[in-house]
Amino acid sequence: MQRVAILGNGGAGKSELAREIARRTGLPVIHLDVLFWRRGWTPAPPEEFLRDLGAAIAGERWILDGNFLSAEQDAPRFDRVDTVIFLDLPRTTCFRRALWRLVRDRRRRRSDLAEDCSEGFDLDFLRWIWRYSRDDRPQVLQMLDGLNGRAVVRHLRSRSDVRRYVSTL
Repeated sequence: MQRVAILGNGGAGKSELAREIARRTGLPVIHLDVLFWRRGWTPAPPEEFLRDLGAAIAGERWILDGNFLSAEQDAPRFDRVDTVIFLDLPRTTCFRRALWRLVRDRRRRRSDLAEDCSEGFDLDFLRWIWRYSRDDRPQVLQMLDGLNGRAVVRHLRSRSDVRRYVSTL
């Protein structure tokens, strides 16, 4: 395991899992939110995001934390990845975690977010979490099927699945 992509709904625990894998393996973490967002939650121009993503995945060892599948042409990260972890937790779990994070981190900047992007109430984000199973999950599953064994895929569906997986590292 040298090049890892972690996917999943908001609040699924992608960043937390990325940090734990990094702690256990020494792999550097790249948070896609940092590459995609600019000050004040303004999206990066697509060419900048793709350039920064390309530079990030040029390395031999990394953990990519985040989705942004629609922003990525031809999914270049999946050409290099050797492990994909899909956190496919129930939406109620993700929604509850996102609400807790909103309360816990209100107006604070987290290390997995871009500069000047502090946690705050975002109705669109909460809607995205609620609709993820319908709108994004099918695309993720199709992409995972398209890997055709080129990468190890870990499809984790519960917090206990995540704990068991982490214990094997």
